[in-house]
Amino acid sequence: MELSSKKRKGLRCTLAMVAGALIVSSCGPLIHETKPKAEPILLEKTTVPHGYVSEGYIVVELQGGETPADLALRFLGDRSRAWVIEEANRSVLFEKGQFIVIPLKEDRGGLRPEGYQVVPILCYHRFAERCSASFCTPAGVFEEQMRYLKENGYRVISLSEFQEFITYRRSIPEKSVAITLDDGYNSIYEIAYPILKKYGFTATLFIYTNFIGNSKSALTWDELRQMKADGFEVGSHSLSHYDLTRKREGESDQAFLERVREELVVSKQIIDQKLGQDTTYLAFPYGAYDPAVLALSQEAGYKLGFSVKNGGNPFFSDPLAVKRDQILMKDMGSFIKRLDTLHEIPLQ
Repeated sequence: MELSSKKRKGLRCTLAMVAGALIVSSCGPLIHETKPKAEPILLEKTTVPHGYVSEGYIVVELQGGETPADLALRFLGDRSRAWVIEEANRSVLFEKGQFIVIPLKEDRGGLRPEGYQVVPILCYHRFAERCSASFCTPAGVFEEQMRYLKENGYRVISLSEFQEFITYRRSIPEKSVAITLDDGYNSIYEIAYPILKKYGFTATLFIYTNFIGNSKSALTWDELRQMKADGFEVGSHSLSHYDLTRKREGESDQAFLERVREELVVSKQIIDQKLGQDTTYLAFPYGAYDPAVLALSQEAGYKLGFSVKNGGNPFFSDPLAVKRDQILMKDMGSFIKRLDTLHEIPLQ
């Protein structure tokens, strides 16, 4: 591909700028190795029409009409990786003649010179137009919070994406956050679901199966199926929402362990059968767990376990002891404080 001298100069400036950014953002291991910066090398003989390829990235000239999702499918094999291209070209317009950088290497741990990435997981329960109870979120407040996420560049990821991050299999967007909805109240379907869809977000519902379809205030299985078809995920919150760490009065150790095992195994079996899935996410009732509960959870087939301990989750988190922030306060200041996606600590 022949370029005018002006265009070639602009491309080289773009590459030099991107190469510096890639060197910083892909710092890799915690022990930082300093290497001399090298000029980016253009490989003129390339299989990419209207583009250039190097070991770490592709630079392609847009021909008009391409979207980040189109480019992600073509060059990364996955439309959902459009965010990779968007974050590498934040100040660039996607228009004909523009050069777009497509990173080929992933920073799986979210490591930066100034710290490491953490993922806040937000936990909600009930919703209503107006409410005062701490576990109830007013519809207007919830919409304001979702609008804040959208307008401030946060990306809501699924728990399957989060799982790939903490098992060091894949990178996620820099400002990633996950949303979970506990218990299974029908206000999730009536209030939270339309608001989430409005902003292009999904969430994971943690349900206790004795509740679903058995109360006027509960979700139905058909409502869960509809939300799942829209990209929402469903995990277990046990059978009866009983604290899995508490023995009943007069209960033997053996009977207690069998009851906990039933809470975990049977709830999973019911969700698997009703929704046609393999349920691998568990939110502990009241966020309570101990070593015995963790062992039984793993034995039952759960891959992720969620508490209600505050804080974000780095890639080296324990998958069966994931933290979540319960969104109980109604003011935006408290909400924004929950959205820290970088743990600052010098890594150089």
